[in-house]
Amino acid sequence: MTKVLSIAGSDPSGGAGIQADLKTFQALGAFGMAIPASLTAQNSKGVKASYPVEARAFMDQLGTLLSDVRPDGVKTGMLLMPSAVRAVAKAVKKHRIRHLVVDPVLRASSGRMLLTRDAVQVLRKELFPQALLVTPNIPEAEALAGMQIVDDQDMDYAAGKLLDMGPRYVLIKGGHRRGPAIDTLYGGGVVHSYSTERLKGSFHGTGCVLSSAITVFIGRGMPVDKAVEKGKQFVEKMLMKAKPVGKGGVKYFQF
Repeated sequence: MTKVLSIAGSDPSGGAGIQADLKTFQALGAFGMAIPASLTAQNSKGVKASYPVEARAFMDQLGTLLSDVRPDGVKTGMLLMPSAVRAVAKAVKKHRIRHLVVDPVLRASSGRMLLTRDAVQVLRKELFPQALLVTPNIPEAEALAGMQIVDDQDMDYAAGKLLDMGPRYVLIKGGHRRGPAIDTLYGGGVVHSYSTERLKGSFHGTGCVLSSAITVFIGRGMPVDKAVEKGKQFVEKMLMKAKPVGKGGVKYFQF
């Protein structure tokens, strides 16, 4: 049995965050666990507000769970506060978590910040060095690397800067660029590109589902490049079945 843990924000609409992560784990036949680092008030129209889980309660959840269960893979999503990022970094080190996938959720599509500026610094310095894989989209890669990404050369340079922060692999998701949706994996001395056809419409939770699927496959012992390939295939399959749920017109994954 593959055991995977999501440490992320809660999305009451069920399209992203720990709710989407748990659905992904279940769909792929893994045993899913979840620790909320933050709460949000959101729906299909966007994120209205976000609230941190009280630091002591968050650390108690982490310590209690990891003292009993050793996950085969751990993914992080929206952590919001420096205290949460720091607590995860300490827990990963203490419990010797090897398969850590960091989805560096920085802001919502509506523009609301989902990780404070102070927390970004802690993410770079304390969590990235322990990550097997970091999965930013283009805007997140730009913010983390401190540069603008216009072309492939820029993306290569940004990936190098992110690898210098300590993760073994970096997957830069190209969904924000024009043309085919091309994600590029850097690390291990090689570069892999994964291209899929761009579908019409707006989709909610794509990054969460992808990083969760990758975590499952890594937890099963797959090499990172193969896990990313399988994760991309799963997301593409789910995108085909996505449908609007609320009044915002955004499509949600149907598991």
